[in-house]
Amino acid sequence: MQSRNQPTTPSLDEAREDYETHRRYCRQCARNASPCPAAKHLRRLYNNATRATTR
Repeated sequence: MQSRNQPTTPSLDEAREDYETHRRYCRQCARNASPCPAAKHLRRLYNNATRATTR
């Protein structure tokens, strides 16, 4: 049997902090003005958390 666990969504503050911390310490993000793929993913998680709180 498969469990029906829903994926956990990070809280809005956690998602924002993860994104900002990554942008601050990632060498690729610091070197370029454009975010790296990991930063884009973290930003997507932050946007999803924002949408989840407004619903």
